[in-house]
Amino acid sequence: MADVAALIVDYNAGGELRRALESVAAELHARAWEGVVVDNASDDHSGPAAEAFAPTVRLLRNAANVGFGRAINQAAAASTAPLLLIMNPDCRLEAGAVAALEEVLTRHPTCAVVGPRILNPDGSVQGSARGDPNMLTGLFGRASLLRRLAPWMPAARRNVRDADLSATSTGSEVVDWVSGACVLVRRAAFEQVGGFDERYFLYWEDADLCRRLRARGHHVRYAPGATAVHRVGHSSRTVRPFAIRAFHRSAYLYYATHVARSALHPGRLIARVLLSIRCWWLLRGERS
Repeated sequence: MADVAALIVDYNAGGELRRALESVAAELHARAWEGVVVDNASDDHSGPAAEAFAPTVRLLRNAANVGFGRAINQAAAASTAPLLLIMNPDCRLEAGAVAALEEVLTRHPTCAVVGPRILNPDGSVQGSARGDPNMLTGLFGRASLLRRLAPWMPAARRNVRDADLSATSTGSEVVDWVSGACVLVRRAAFEQVGGFDERYFLYWEDADLCRRLRARGHHVRYAPGATAVHRVGHSSRTVRPFAIRAFHRSAYLYYATHVARSALHPGRLIARVLLSIRCWWLLRGERS
C-alpha cells in the first residue's frame, strides 16, 4: 500500500506538470507512493505528461473544468494512501520537503495540514503562512499594494506571517492556514470534513478547509524547513478574466460563510460592494 498520494489538478499547465511530477518522483522514489492527476479539460494537451509516470501515476480526464476543489476531491477518492500531498502543477518540491513535512505530522498528532515555505522562482518568499481572512485582507493581503509599501504594519503581518517565522528552522509553527499550492494533509482529517468545499471553484478553498479542520479540533502548521518553488498563476494565465472573477466570488463566499455568517450582517453588503469594485478595477486593467 502506498504511504503518500500526490494529487495534482491540471489545467493548461504546459510543461510545468511534468516538472512537478518529476520533483515528486525524485522525492518519493525510495518509498511506496501513488499519484493521481486530474485533467480539467485542458486544451494544451498537457495532461498526457502524467502517463510517462504510469503505473505509479494515474491520469483522470474530466470532460469539463469542474474547479480545483472538486477535482482534488475526485483525486483523493481515487487514491488510498493515508497522507495526501496536494500540489499545484506549477509547483515543484525541493529535496527533503516531503520528509520534513511528514516529520511535523508525526511529531504533532493533532496537526491535520502542514505547508512548506514556498518560494517564487526568483528565490523570494511567496507568503504561504497566513492569518484568517477578514475585512482587511483585501487591503493587506499577500499581493496588495499596502502590504508591499508597509509590510511592518500589524494588519499586514497578521495576514502574511512568513516574515515572522524562522526561514531556517527545522521545526514548525502553528498558523491559521497555509497555501494549498503545496500541502501535506492527513486523509482521515480531510475525509472527516468532507474534503474541499466544492462551492469554491477556484481560490480560498484552502483557507476554508483549514478553518473547518480547526473547528473539528485539528490544527495547521507551517514548516519553513521544507521548501517548494511555485510559479504563481501559470495555469490561470490562459483564462485571466475568469480567474479574477472566481477569486472575488470565492472571497465573498468565504467571508459570508466564516466571518459575516448572518444574512443580515451589514458586513456582507460592505464586502460585496468592495469586492465588486476591486474585481471591476482588475478586469478594467486586463482590458486596457
